[in-house]
Amino acid sequence: MHTHDEPDGQDRGRQGRPDLSGAKDAAPSAPSESTLVDCFEPFGLSITADDVTLRLLRDTDLPAYAALLRRPVFEDPTSDLVFPWYAVDADERVRNAVQFQWRLRAELSPEDWTLSFGVFRDGALIGMQDVAAKHFAVRRTVNTGSWLTLAEHGKGIGKLMRQAVLVVAFDHLGAERAETSAVVGNMRSYGVSRGAGYADNGFEVIEENGVRKMMQRFMVTPERLRRPAVDVQVHGLTPALRARLGAPLLG
Repeated sequence: MHTHDEPDGQDRGRQGRPDLSGAKDAAPSAPSESTLVDCFEPFGLSITADDVTLRLLRDTDLPAYAALLRRPVFEDPTSDLVFPWYAVDADERVRNAVQFQWRLRAELSPEDWTLSFGVFRDGALIGMQDVAAKHFAVRRTVNTGSWLTLAEHGKGIGKLMRQAVLVVAFDHLGAERAETSAVVGNMRSYGVSRGAGYADNGFEVIEENGVRKMMQRFMVTPERLRRPAVDVQVHGLTPALRARLGAPLLG
């Protein structure tokens, strides 16, 4: 991750090594975007709906991501609705979240993957929208999770970014079902799910940091999906990326 400069700016040629200052070969340039995409195809995937763009974060986005993580997400930070990963000291939250992004890249496979999209509006990072699957080639099922900075709540963005990833999952990856859940009583999340066509799908009890929580589950199929009023444009969904995700080549 780190590059190393010579100590105190010393020239290697002064320490008995050949002086290469006149060499014609230029220093290696930084990897181009196309090279990064060739190495990790998800970097090339982007989704645009109106003035909202979703794409995976690059390392160059991480300072903006860190700043976003320090902003309010919940009206009441003491509520049971607060995500466990958010309910920690801000510095710890940033460290953990950055490591989480790197881990998702390292562990992506056809059997278990998460695409963690940064949500950008007019070029500014305002939230995250995840879509994930296990054994997608067999199950054809995805799960979603998302959050927005508090200042962007109530503008319809949460619904639009959810609809956008569902269009990709159903129309472009061949998913047959999408699932999500929310803490019982999280009416804002309920509204986003139901507004996108999800049906209630029972309850489950989970444990978070030693606390028992009741979750409302939701599911939606391609036929139930309430599509956005704007076009959803998808770029970079190549055959190589489909293979990474265990998605079929659609005719």
